[in-house]
Amino acid sequence: MMTMRAARRLRILVWAVLAPLALGACGTPRVLQINPVASVPADIAGTVEMFVATTREASSEPVYFNGERGPRLAFARLDFTVPRAHKTGELELPDSGPSDPAKHFAVTNVQRLDLAPIVADVRREILKRPASQRDVLVFVHGFNTNFADAAYRFAQIIHDSGFKGVPVLFTWPSRGQLLAYPYDRESAYYSRDFLELNLRAIARDLGTTRMDILAHSMGTLLTLESLRQASIRGDGTFGGKLRDVILAAPDVDLDVFRTQMREIKRPVTVFVSADDRALDFSRRFAGDKTRLGAVSAKDTEIIAELEKLGARIIDLSEVASGDPLNHSKFASSPKVVQMIGQRLQADGGIATAGPQLGDRRGDSAGGVVGTVGATVGLVVTAPVTIISGGR
Repeated sequence: MMTMRAARRLRILVWAVLAPLALGACGTPRVLQINPVASVPADIAGTVEMFVATTREASSEPVYFNGERGPRLAFARLDFTVPRAHKTGELELPDSGPSDPAKHFAVTNVQRLDLAPIVADVRREILKRPASQRDVLVFVHGFNTNFADAAYRFAQIIHDSGFKGVPVLFTWPSRGQLLAYPYDRESAYYSRDFLELNLRAIARDLGTTRMDILAHSMGTLLTLESLRQASIRGDGTFGGKLRDVILAAPDVDLDVFRTQMREIKRPVTVFVSADDRALDFSRRFAGDKTRLGAVSAKDTEIIAELEKLGARIIDLSEVASGDPLNHSKFASSPKVVQMIGQRLQADGGIATAGPQLGDRRGDSAGGVVGTVGATVGLVVTAPVTIISGGR
C-alpha cells in the first residue's frame, strides 16, 4: 500500500503538473441555453447551422448530451447566431447566464434527431448547394471539452473560416474535467468504430462531393485510429470522398503516430507548436513521451521521418493567439483559421505543398521550409512555417 507520505508527494506532483492548466479552466460547465431574447438583424453578423453525431449519453436540457458513453450514435441539429461585434479568432460567450446576441455567440435551436430524419436533412442541405460547395467538414474536438464547448467552438471555426459546405460535429464522451484525462482517452478509443461508421455514412448516403476532417488535440487520436482501421478494412479513402485530414495540436505519442501512418498510407496535415503548454502536460502525464503536436521545424530528423510517412507539418510556434495555453491556435489565431478556410476551398486542399505555399528554401530535413505569404493569395502573413516533402 502507498504510504501517507508517498500519497502526499504524488498529490503535490500531480498538482504541479496540472496547475498551469487549472488556471485557464472554466469553473462552471457551459450548457446550450437557448436564448430567450429575439435577435435584432442589425446585431447579427451571420448564422451557423451544424449537424451533430455523438457517442455521448443523452441528457436533459440544457446539457442535451453529457460526458458519459452512450450505447449508440445519437444525432442533433444546432443553430447559432454570430454577433456583429465578433472578432475573428475569438469566441465571445458570457461568463454566466444566457447569451446576448448582440455581444455573444447564441444558440437559437437544438433539435435531437433520429437517424432517418438527420440523413434526410443533411442530404437536403448538401443538394441545395452548388456543386462546388457540396462538401462536408467533420470536426472532432479534443480533451476536456463538454458538448456545449465543442459546439460553440465549431460554430466559431465555421464562421471565421468561411466554410460554405455542411458542417458535422462528431462529439465523443469527454467529461470536460481536467482530472478526467484517462477517462477521456479511453472514451476516444471507445468511439473509433462509431466515427468510422459516421464517415462511411457521410461518404455513401448524403450526396457529398468530398469530405474533410479537422481534428483537435485528443480528437486526433480518435481520428487516426478510425482512419487506420478503415484502411485495414480496405477502404481508407471512403469511396474516394475523403480529401483533407487536418490534425491540430495532436495529442498523440510519436511512436503511436508512426504505426498509425504506416497503415493509413495517405497524406495528413499537422499543425504543431513547440510552446503548447497543454501538450507539455500531456507529455509528462504520458511517461515523458513527445507529443506529435509539440514538434517544431528545429526537430529536423523527426520531420524528415514524418514526411516519409505522409505528414505535412505546419509550425505555428511563432504565431500569437489569444489562447493562454497555446493549444488552440488553429481556431484562436485569426490568420490561421482563415487559412484553413481558404485552403479547404482550393482544389488541392490544405495539404498542397511545395513552392505554392511560400518562398522555398532547402532545410536539413530534406523538405521545404517557407513562410506562408500573400504570394499564394492566402490571408496569412504571420510567421507560419510550412515544412513539407511535396514538390
